[in-house]
Amino acid sequence: MGSEIKEACGLFGIYGHDEAAELTFKGLFALQHRGQEGAGIVSSNRQRLEQHIGLGLVSEVFHAEQLEHLRNPIAIGHTRYSTTGTTTLRNTQPLLVDYWRGQVAVAHNGNLVNHHDLRGQFEQSGSIFQTTTDSENIVHLIARPGFNDNRDAIMDTLKHIKGAFCLLILTPREMVAVRDPNGIRPLSLGRLNNAYVVASETCAFDLIGAKYIRDIKPGEALFIDDWGLDSRAYCDESNCFESHCIFENIYFARPDSLLDNESVHEFRKRLGHQLAREHPVEADVVIAVPDSGNAAALGFALESGIPYDHGFIRNHYVGRTFIDPSVSTRSKKVDMKLNPVVEVIRDKRVVVVDDSIVRGNTTLEKTKTLRAIGAKEIHMRVSCPPIRNPCFYGIDFPTRSELIAAENDIEQIEKILKVDSLGYLSMDGMLSCANNGTDSYCTACFSGHYPVKVDGKLSKDILEKDKCD
Repeated sequence: MGSEIKEACGLFGIYGHDEAAELTFKGLFALQHRGQEGAGIVSSNRQRLEQHIGLGLVSEVFHAEQLEHLRNPIAIGHTRYSTTGTTTLRNTQPLLVDYWRGQVAVAHNGNLVNHHDLRGQFEQSGSIFQTTTDSENIVHLIARPGFNDNRDAIMDTLKHIKGAFCLLILTPREMVAVRDPNGIRPLSLGRLNNAYVVASETCAFDLIGAKYIRDIKPGEALFIDDWGLDSRAYCDESNCFESHCIFENIYFARPDSLLDNESVHEFRKRLGHQLAREHPVEADVVIAVPDSGNAAALGFALESGIPYDHGFIRNHYVGRTFIDPSVSTRSKKVDMKLNPVVEVIRDKRVVVVDDSIVRGNTTLEKTKTLRAIGAKEIHMRVSCPPIRNPCFYGIDFPTRSELIAAENDIEQIEKILKVDSLGYLSMDGMLSCANNGTDSYCTACFSGHYPVKVDGKLSKDILEKDKCD
């Protein structure tokens, strides 16, 4: 089920507000779903940068005394799920360094597909790395000599990194928001009174009362300082083309967010409507795998005329299960996280709508649970196509061999999951639900067509492995 999918990270930054650190804390709280391994905030008084980072949830990392210490008019924050570099304090962001030009902090969402080569080049020239994340390459690139100021250094840095990246970069007097040339990961600009706000999702704006202005453009570096905004393109128009991660819309993002000016909730509802048209079934009740499957299940019910009900109750205090690197721990959390409503399921023909199936292990466990409490029939419906390929752009999908749809056709998956029927949304059907055009999304996990060339050696712990070889 969708709980098998591991998340991207969350970014939040604000420039020009007396309570910047506290607002960043609230913004990260709204983005907690994007990563629960660790969190951090770096703030600036326009002279020096101050940092606090920690492992765990945002509410566990920050308390009143830390926020008071960080009280400054400028701040950036990060909530982490590790897609490169394991879960340790040293890998927690934002990264903060002192170097010959002063101080710089970097927060990164995504993956650099050329990080292995970059790191090798730096290490061969004598550079010392403090982390095992791909993000530290960005710091080393910015710190190179030969540039008159930070802006020139940052603009040149962006020419050397490849992959999916949204960045917040902070110096004592400037905040910079960056989105990769394909706009794979989301990043939006907002306004709170006279302060500028940047966040991975617009739901963070809502929590602090900020107004959404626009999305950061693919290939844009937006410099924010006391004089306002300075937008710079760092790639040619021919190389900057939209390829937004469609999985953000399907699963990652909160339903109350806008992604590239599209409502996530409405998109997911349209997926459900289309799924019902493509895979109709006679049944008594439609239920969702909460929470990301809720809107699609509602759309399926409305289109099919089958009543919608709450078949699973989610324990929100367990956390999202993809956070645990351990399969055994993740499986235990799945059992704790979703509890079936017996009265909704017993003696019923049940349509179960989920956002995705990755390995299939947890889906099978939930199927067994539904059978055990008396479901007459189980019809699984999935609001995206089969996931057949890994992602190298900030989604910690497993290797291809672990993906249930990579080696099995639909009939085989149906038997493995022990369901009466199984229907995936088609690629064309999925793309027809998008308002931003069928050519503006990355669908590599379904199609195998990667918008940015990837290195086959990539993995979350490759940098740790390298040190052991």
